[in-house]
Amino acid sequence: MALRSLKAAAKAVTLAATLALPLALGAAPAARAAEGVAVPDTKFSFDGLFGTFDRGELQRGFQVYKEVCSACHAMHLVAYRNLREIGLSEAEVAAVAAGYQIPDGPNDDGEMFERPGRASDRFRRPFANDAAARAANNGALPPDLSLMTKARPGGADYVHALLMGYEAPPEGVTVMEGMHYNKYFPGHQIAMAPPISSDGQVQYADGTTATVDRMVTDVSAFLAWAAEPELETRRAMGVRIILFLVILGGLTYAVKRKIWARVH
Repeated sequence: MALRSLKAAAKAVTLAATLALPLALGAAPAARAAEGVAVPDTKFSFDGLFGTFDRGELQRGFQVYKEVCSACHAMHLVAYRNLREIGLSEAEVAAVAAGYQIPDGPNDDGEMFERPGRASDRFRRPFANDAAARAANNGALPPDLSLMTKARPGGADYVHALLMGYEAPPEGVTVMEGMHYNKYFPGHQIAMAPPISSDGQVQYADGTTATVDRMVTDVSAFLAWAAEPELETRRAMGVRIILFLVILGGLTYAVKRKIWARVH
């Protein structure tokens, strides 16, 4: 009975380690596909088992989102205080939040009003509602970017490919009015005009040269962090679990060998 129990325990340890591995690894294949459209692997710093976010890259990515993307796209699941996790100080977070007027109320007179933002506020939406967003974008509704890299196959690689994928349509391809050709977008016709189209479109606060690829990479990394801010913690926990299970498996095997030797 003891031998059977040990064998069952060893199988349980092996199964647990197998299940824990995806927890640590995350999804990072060399080349992913988005809706059947293959996208290149961008080689982000957070790819792989031991990948981590580059705080400088995240801060630059937030600057790109703030100065370019936030005019149309909301990130309502992210609060200004979360920016401390990418390396901003409390004073810097407070300054960023105070730069926005946030709808609030009603006040004592029963009226809505606007006030300077606080660190506890979520990112302000660029439009009051979906109808206003569609009216400002020729009927297209800009999606919220909070979970964009989790909502699209390919994640950050897809976002990077999409932003870099604008080009003239191939010969014989007709692009509908108000649409733009993008070789990585499913169907290749997208309502969004190229948001990042020229070097120097953003003047980075840290002095980094703002090439198109640099800006696209930075904002893609920022969106990946926003969608999964616990990534580094989860991977570290996964690695610890795997190491624990490997040690436990070794001890279980050693005990099993010792008992087996006694039986025979």
